[in-house]
Amino acid sequence: MNRRLLPLAGAVLFAAASVMPLRAWLERDRFDHLQHANLFPTCESCHVGVATAESAEEPSIWPPAEVCAACHDGSIEARVDWAPPEPPRTNLAFTHPMHRGEVSRHGDSALQCTDCHVRTGEERMAVRLASARNCIACHGVQGPHLAAPDTACATCHLPLVRAVRLTAEDIAGFRQPPSHEQPDFATAGHGPLAEAGPGDVAASCATCHAQNFCAECHVNAPEVVAIQALAPDPRVAAGAASLRAPASHREPGFLADHGGQAEDGIGRCATCHTQKSCVVCHVGTPGVARALAVGSPDRGGGARTERRRPPSHGKDFSEIHASAASASPATCAACHARAECLDCHRPDPAAASPGYHRVGFLVTHPVQAYQRESSCSDCHNPGQFCSSCHANAGLTRIDLPLDAGYHDAKRSFIAGHGQAARQNLESCVSCHTETDCMSCHATSVLGGRNFSPHGPGFDAERLARRNPQMCSACHGRTIPGRD
Repeated sequence: MNRRLLPLAGAVLFAAASVMPLRAWLERDRFDHLQHANLFPTCESCHVGVATAESAEEPSIWPPAEVCAACHDGSIEARVDWAPPEPPRTNLAFTHPMHRGEVSRHGDSALQCTDCHVRTGEERMAVRLASARNCIACHGVQGPHLAAPDTACATCHLPLVRAVRLTAEDIAGFRQPPSHEQPDFATAGHGPLAEAGPGDVAASCATCHAQNFCAECHVNAPEVVAIQALAPDPRVAAGAASLRAPASHREPGFLADHGGQAEDGIGRCATCHTQKSCVVCHVGTPGVARALAVGSPDRGGGARTERRRPPSHGKDFSEIHASAASASPATCAACHARAECLDCHRPDPAAASPGYHRVGFLVTHPVQAYQRESSCSDCHNPGQFCSSCHANAGLTRIDLPLDAGYHDAKRSFIAGHGQAARQNLESCVSCHTETDCMSCHATSVLGGRNFSPHGPGFDAERLARRNPQMCSACHGRTIPGRD
């Protein structure tokens, strides 16, 4: 008999495990067929509904309890308490009518129950559960069940979402086929396999996987057509999948080279990484992660990255990092934010060490601040920090309106501050506002003392023509020389 029933058109990944609940289900309460061999000349004597039942859930494939009671009435035979078992938990798509019909359409003689349920050479009623080995042999598949080609098993198995009787425990117990145990299957092998079907996703994946299973690793699941082609299934437990770093990520120089690799193909990174993966390290340059997706509830957690000290940062790097930071600040900014620098470089009066500034800096800091050798405002609020420090040190009397204050290193500074302001007004505005100047330089009408802020050679008419509003700040509406 030619038993090549159907061309093989689909696949399943872990389908063999789905037979186990069915086997346990049948062996839980076995009926002794051999003992009843002389009573029932055909299988249909009891299983009359097998020829028409569309699924194993239909009660017609089992004999009614009253048929058994005809003999087991307590006088002819002992009474028995028998009821049809609960339908099996399985993902098999098999039905007896469909199988027999397919055999007939392909020109074979009528398929008998013994062809599947009795081993060759045994008695007719030595009934056994049909094994997967017999199924794949009839379908022309060579080799073990789980090693069947990835285009084979959808002939017998339903997609996972349609196998409604399977429990989460059943699904979790699915065994992996040999293809899934290859070292690179999780990182490189499964993608082409998933996309190898005639539809948007291979039938082999749909048999055992649901959308939420893939989304555990694929943070780009909403954008992947093959994943979206799968239906979600709550029985697929969260955390059932876990990411593995690909071989390229284990190379010794990967940490130093990954930036260039990301620029060459950020799409590969988007499979496992969200923006958070980058900003864990690249806190100073979050723009590098802009091409990746933002983490959200409809995406998996993705790869968890860990910030590590690069090889260049040896044990003594904190003592020598100044030259490296000065030579290439952009390199530092890739991982460090300004706030991290300030944790160490902001002066701490309670610290025993001088911090960012060398010993004796307080003596020379007025000159350095004025000459802009460094930017004081990067770490300090000059209007608050400088004046409060000078006041606490007793170097100024803050109750006098024309007190030297911040400029106490030169008591006569107030007399020559105009030249300093014209040379570097930026240094003035770090502490002063316009009202500080107007208290002296505005006209008496505006509450000032009529001190002219204009130096030698000042062309008032020219400035008034260009920007009269600037004049009105001190002169109000009575600008000298103008009607």
